[in-house]
Amino acid sequence: MADIKKEQERDELHRAIWSIADDLRGSVDGWDFKSYVLGTMFYRFISENLTSYINKGEWEAGNPDFNYADMSDADAEEARAGLVEEKGFFILPSELFCNVCEKAKDDENLNETLEKVFSHIEESAKGTISENSFAGLFDDFDVNSNKLGATVAKRNEKLVKLLDGVKDMSLGDYKDNTIDAFGDAYEYLMTMYASNAGKSGGEFYTPQEVSELLTRLATVGKSEVNKVYDPACGSGSLLLKASKILGKDGVRQGYFGQEINITTYNLCRINMFLHDIDYDKFDIACEDTLTAPQHWDDEPFEVIVSNPPYSIKWVGDDDATLINDPRFAPAGVLAPKSKADLAFIMHSLSWLASNGTAAIVCFPGIMYRGGAEQKIRKYLIDNNFIDCVIQLPSNLFFGTSIATCIMVLKKGKQDSKTLFIDATNECIKVTNNNKLTEENIARIVDIFEKRENIDHIAHLASFEEINENDYNLSVSTYVEAEDTREVIDIAELNKQISEIVAREQVLRDEIDKIIKEIEGV
Repeated sequence: MADIKKEQERDELHRAIWSIADDLRGSVDGWDFKSYVLGTMFYRFISENLTSYINKGEWEAGNPDFNYADMSDADAEEARAGLVEEKGFFILPSELFCNVCEKAKDDENLNETLEKVFSHIEESAKGTISENSFAGLFDDFDVNSNKLGATVAKRNEKLVKLLDGVKDMSLGDYKDNTIDAFGDAYEYLMTMYASNAGKSGGEFYTPQEVSELLTRLATVGKSEVNKVYDPACGSGSLLLKASKILGKDGVRQGYFGQEINITTYNLCRINMFLHDIDYDKFDIACEDTLTAPQHWDDEPFEVIVSNPPYSIKWVGDDDATLINDPRFAPAGVLAPKSKADLAFIMHSLSWLASNGTAAIVCFPGIMYRGGAEQKIRKYLIDNNFIDCVIQLPSNLFFGTSIATCIMVLKKGKQDSKTLFIDATNECIKVTNNNKLTEENIARIVDIFEKRENIDHIAHLASFEEINENDYNLSVSTYVEAEDTREVIDIAELNKQISEIVAREQVLRDEIDKIIKEIEGV
């Protein structure tokens, strides 16, 4: 039932986005279109979030007919200070999405109206502890861009279509949706346009099902944790999964992440707000995690979940100071400049709490390549930090068909063995992609928890085994693939051949008789 609901919500979202795209076809480049749609969605939902919050308070106070959207700006101003303190921001009734949308068609200065509204929302947080959470959230939404049209009238025409399109999205209460609507919208927009946009930046959204699996692995045996961290958080879907799995109160001290791309950094903060994560419960930074980490004062983290960019370049040993960085120094070597994957692993391990778990998506190559990567794997195994390696099915992620892996790290393991799981068959086919179902996820987590040998699926390898294999951590090295070829009984086959030969001889004899009879006539 839940899966059906998810698919219905996705279909509704995708239809709405496609409808907007159809209206704007040929005018707004796909890459920019993505930012406009997401910005408009944020504006709608942040308006509804505040309205719902205020209305609920009034209804509970015995005023069932109250609606903040109908209130005068003058009266609303009296509550500004209190609302900024509680919610971190403020929107005047006249500047709510629903009210701006209602007047949009007749507003000749709609671009200026929206610019003022966005500016006022950000300004409402200035000088408060929520300022950093709101600053620049609408930077990617340029209402005066020529990309929207050559004249003000044409730009406003496009803005009206954007507002109407997002208004018509029937998604109900955002928090009640089973999908990450913003993240899913982002993924869908990337699918629609990334290949033609001429831009990349490694912005491949982590599918919700993979987010679910990672978070469940990292929270096994935990009903609550201190903090959740993602060193390459993108749109924040992995951070938000912890909230859904553990509950809002299950993450005591908040959500922390770092993202280098400004667009996805803004999207992550937006996503936090729209999942009702208060501004004082998250801290998302925009910087290069490997060379300029921003959360030294917040580590260690009890849960770390991440899908860092695959094999991106980084400064590596071109920066002589990094070998002395406390995050990388223990391994005695830096990840190759052309492949930063294990740099993210070492960073995550360094900031992992002694009772914590990290679950990180990895490119398969880091499990078997030699050189510096082998030395880092040796350090991780020798110090008993790797708890499990899971081989995932191929075609799970948009933008790559490669079968990725998950590395699970712990500092407080109960044994000195490493579990290898072959989960390549745990999926269903959806068009050209594979997808993890709830049953697939449950089976993988169950195997992970039981930590037992299972023929062709799981192997609990000793330190000695891994050492003998030169610290190769490929799952196929330890889990023998099942031979699915048909077993042939040679004795039975020979019997059948003998019977065929005998029958063939009988037939030949019969044919000879017939020929002789014919010749004798």
